[in-house]
Amino acid sequence: MEVRLSNMTAAKAVADAVRTSLGPRGMDKMIQTAQGEVIITNDGATILKHMAVMHPAARMLVDLSAAQDIEAGDGTTSVVVLAGSLLGAAEKLLGKGIHPTVVAESFGRAAKKVVEYLEEMSTPVDLTDRESLLKAASTSLSSKIVSQYSTILSPIAVDSVLRLVTPASTNVDLRDVRIVKKVGGTIDDTELMDGVLLHQNAITQAGGPTRMEKAKIGIIQFQLSPPKPDVGFHLSSLLTSFPGAYLPVRLFQMDNQIVVTDYRQMDKILKEERLYILNLCKAIKKSGCNVLLIQKSILRDATNELSLAYLQKLKILAVRDVERDEIEFLARSLGCKPISDVEQMTADKLGEADLVEEISRNGAKVIRVSGIKNPSGKTVSVLCTGANSLVVEESERSLHDALCVVRCLVKKRALIAGGGAPEIHVSRLLAEYSTSLTGMEAYCFAAYAEALEVIPTTLAENAGLNPIAMVTELRNRHAKGERSAGINVRKGVISNILEENVLQPLLVSTSAIELATETVGLLLRIDDYHRKVLSRRTAFPHADQTFAFLARPCSPHYSTLQQPVRAPTHT
Repeated sequence: MEVRLSNMTAAKAVADAVRTSLGPRGMDKMIQTAQGEVIITNDGATILKHMAVMHPAARMLVDLSAAQDIEAGDGTTSVVVLAGSLLGAAEKLLGKGIHPTVVAESFGRAAKKVVEYLEEMSTPVDLTDRESLLKAASTSLSSKIVSQYSTILSPIAVDSVLRLVTPASTNVDLRDVRIVKKVGGTIDDTELMDGVLLHQNAITQAGGPTRMEKAKIGIIQFQLSPPKPDVGFHLSSLLTSFPGAYLPVRLFQMDNQIVVTDYRQMDKILKEERLYILNLCKAIKKSGCNVLLIQKSILRDATNELSLAYLQKLKILAVRDVERDEIEFLARSLGCKPISDVEQMTADKLGEADLVEEISRNGAKVIRVSGIKNPSGKTVSVLCTGANSLVVEESERSLHDALCVVRCLVKKRALIAGGGAPEIHVSRLLAEYSTSLTGMEAYCFAAYAEALEVIPTTLAENAGLNPIAMVTELRNRHAKGERSAGINVRKGVISNILEENVLQPLLVSTSAIELATETVGLLLRIDDYHRKVLSRRTAFPHADQTFAFLARPCSPHYSTLQQPVRAPTHT
């Protein structure tokens, strides 16, 4: 019992930490990461992701918020607050002597009933109804720091998704919406663009082109620079004589230089380098490529001055430092294939576009690829701008939430009212239904119905209103049949929330109910906690052999190992 109460207390502490961020009048959190980066946000998933939560039960609420972010993209704060309220209700039921398994199973049946009630009160929506989509996206942005820019970000989110879907679509891959963040200008300058945007700049050091019509685009994963001489050695090669030794692999590099004393040898080396790079550039040009995207490398320079000079003479627009995780997206969007070796550079692996050019927006330069001739790929790009990095990051997170809301309407095409109206409605219906039940299940259903009122209560608290008076009036209005009555936090009154254009996707609410109930059920079924502590010999089985090997006198060839390395000890 003590373990169960400890788990519930830790989980409720996490819920209380993010509860003040719920709603349009919710507070923001300032987070400093381990790297010293400062984040200002009120997004529940972002707050919990950066929190140093150690308790395993509290970690379940962090995972709950992440699961809601994946499933619906919005409601990440609501799902955690709801889970905390359900845990409080469950704690009261346990105090009355009801078995935790009975509570968990009853909560599960109550959640199914709540989902039925929500589906009954929902309104079907069609993807051609752009106004309804805009209202849902604006409601999602109303609780963000950038809420005053919802008239700009909402149409961008709606249009981005609508360009990727068809009337028969049941889902949309948001990875096809590329968001490029640039510091400069304001959020008003955020714009939606056709095609693909690259945050890298064109290489102009040697006077290379920044605009290319009828582009043939190639993505290479090799470097246009001379290979470095391999004069290092792996310490792991020493282990061939000691197969039982446990030793971390380290690479000891020397000065990585070749000493040349003869001018003829020097000329020969320079000639070979020029010839090597020239052959690479000629092979690229021979394939018909005139726009070159070079993957970033940590071992060698992507280009050098010589290769840039050759590319400039061959009229090839070059872009370097393309990240590894961007390669798949760019290959899918541009219709080209990544090329890992120059011998594989052929015309059939290139993508085609009408225009590739470097453009400038408020001092920030990006590369735009327009007129892509790839029938299998649909891609849109959004240039997200802001006065500083904090604003840009929060604007990107808010835009992502708005995109997820529109995606929810593609997956389940139904809308419900916001402002706490659906929670009060289903709470009242569930409380009435509980009177028809008998035994302990009736208590559990009634407690579940009461726990749902935490959403309108928190909305009223965060807006500076009297939560008891507001929830009581809201419950009274719903009892009179006003199903769309909700808390208008801007005016501080109870009003018809549909007239205020406060709408949210049905999937956000149903997903939050189901995930929160499932997590609470898991916590209720835990009755003990065991932690395995590894001993030194278990954690480092070859530690003694490693220390004995490193303690040997070093030979002259391995003079870099001057001191023996002791294995770390753990208690």
